[in-house]
Amino acid sequence: MPDTDKGAKAQDDARLERARILSEALPFMQRYDKRTVVVKYGGHAMGDEELGAEFARDIVLLKQAGLNPIVVHGGGPQIGAMLNRLGIKSEFSGGLRITDKATVEIVEMVLAGSINKQIVAQLNQAGGRAVGLCGKDGNLVVARKVHQKVHDPESNIEKLLDLGFVGEPEKINPEILDVIQKSDIIPVIAPVGISRDGHTYNINADTVAGAIAAAMGAARLLLLTDVTGVLGKDGKLIEALTVAEAKALMKDGTISGGMIPKLETCIESVEGGVEAVVILDGRVRHAVLLELFTEHGAGTLIQK
Repeated sequence: MPDTDKGAKAQDDARLERARILSEALPFMQRYDKRTVVVKYGGHAMGDEELGAEFARDIVLLKQAGLNPIVVHGGGPQIGAMLNRLGIKSEFSGGLRITDKATVEIVEMVLAGSINKQIVAQLNQAGGRAVGLCGKDGNLVVARKVHQKVHDPESNIEKLLDLGFVGEPEKINPEILDVIQKSDIIPVIAPVGISRDGHTYNINADTVAGAIAAAMGAARLLLLTDVTGVLGKDGKLIEALTVAEAKALMKDGTISGGMIPKLETCIESVEGGVEAVVILDGRVRHAVLLELFTEHGAGTLIQK
């Protein structure tokens, strides 16, 4: 066969493959039509320009396909970099940044400012209409102070550690998101909340995403991370877990470290009304589309 014929056949095959993929995605698009999907965006994927542009196109595609995506983002590395530039030292306890008054001002500046607007700009550049929010807007996230329990090995008793302006969601007021979802706008939310007495609190982005997903009755909560998902004792990916199985894996020590708070967020979200939560690797190209629009998905799915 002449090279020109081979080239034409390869092009035809590629077009047919794209058509096949689009056709197979149809039932999944129908499943999620007009449903809410909350995506927690963070990790190294957020710092990769090419992955960031692809993520933005994928989120815009979700909106065009009839879904209602809500993006909640983190920004720990960027906060740390800014604090270092300003000569402000940070301490951590149990994975949470101890946040004094000066630090929380920087946290808000970075999260609700530069990072939030960068993601909004990427979504708009991809053809979407995005608007940046934080938990203060419309009293979206009413926060309460978090106290971290630590074990003192000398006295063998637990003590409460004051983390400063670190909070957790006390109440989600979704009215502003209800209004936005009736439009073609994609909300992008920074995990900064406000207490009933007017104090600003830094909140873990996974926790905020889970609380918002539960309040919105989301079909899916997608937690983009820097790992492939939940791994078993053999180091292999666990593709699906029930809430009971997830609790058992935490209890027997199979799951430890930073995956524990993520799984706790998953469990709370599912028990709060989210149909299913997925922990997936944000470094994988088009991870969101693979999870929602293909048969096998990606990462680890947790449901009742």
